[in-house]
Amino acid sequence: MSNDGVDVQGGSADIRKREPAFNLPGSLVAVLALLTAIHVIRTYLLSASADEFVLLHFAFIPGRYAIPFAEQDLGWLWGPVTYSLLHGSWEHLIFNAFWMVAFGAPVVRRIGLARFFLFWCLSAVAAVAFHTALHWGAMILVVGASGVVSGLMGAAARFVFSPSGRISRQFAHLNRRLTIPEALSNRSVLVFSGIWFLTNFLIGFGQIFGSDAGGVIAWEAHIGGFLFGFLFFPLFDVGSPESRRD
Repeated sequence: MSNDGVDVQGGSADIRKREPAFNLPGSLVAVLALLTAIHVIRTYLLSASADEFVLLHFAFIPGRYAIPFAEQDLGWLWGPVTYSLLHGSWEHLIFNAFWMVAFGAPVVRRIGLARFFLFWCLSAVAAVAFHTALHWGAMILVVGASGVVSGLMGAAARFVFSPSGRISRQFAHLNRRLTIPEALSNRSVLVFSGIWFLTNFLIGFGQIFGSDAGGVIAWEAHIGGFLFGFLFFPLFDVGSPESRRD
């Protein structure tokens, strides 16, 4: 990890040296606690029929938008956000939590609670909008915060990498935001984004050519979320000396 500023004596450098290696923003801890509480309630407290009700009313279903809204409940209205609070398994939740800790923390530190909440909602919508465009009318359930996590990864790619290409765990949020041309010419950003996209395309091709029909990964939603975070992060990154308009 980057040691920028640690070898300087006095002032803010000493504060940086005493900063714990694992220190999450309180708002991110609250989100992780909420996701965990929801999954605990669904897994251990709700009956199978009650959990099915929750999924049918709060998961995202692309097919809802091929049916007149007057002929269905209001799940089409909140589903594009509430699906991101539900998970299919503990493994699903833990996987998303891990990446949320890694990439959500610097984003939250940079934009604050209110804009993080807005970013969560809009990246969730963008993720399933892209998914729906490729699966119009499909009567499938989409759950999980993966689209939002992908959005956070796309947003982080605009500022977390130092000029050396490394990521400082505690101080990445202080870096200057790269413009899109700068990001697309930054080797670290290109390698990170390239591996991310390649992984998701491989997941998609693997599912197309021989995965089980149930429990597939909504890799298209991941791409929608990442593109939203990468392209639209400057709309949330305003009012700080570290930000820079494209």
